[in-house]
Amino acid sequence: MAKAYMVVTYRRIKKPEALAAYAKLAGPAVMAAGGRFLVRGQPAKTYELGQKERTVVVEFDSLEKAIAAYEGPGYQEALRVLGKDAAERDMRIVEGAG
Repeated sequence: MAKAYMVVTYRRIKKPEALAAYAKLAGPAVMAAGGRFLVRGQPAKTYELGQKERTVVVEFDSLEKAIAAYEGPGYQEALRVLGKDAAERDMRIVEGAG
């Protein structure tokens, strides 16, 4: 079974205090759902059209577990705390190659 990855890039953070409150809930919710944080932070170097934006990558044992983590009550509560206008983000869940 292929692993899956939740990949988040932050284009803009408008309310750092809301992001901090979100992180206090989101991290434990993701880990409780089986997620393992592989990347958290700013890029060391960017190429081509890359932007220096905060990036988070979380590994899951399967696509189903990654989707369940996002849709689960713990993470949904974290999203409510973050709100709609605290940050501009791009989030995707992708299945691993092997």
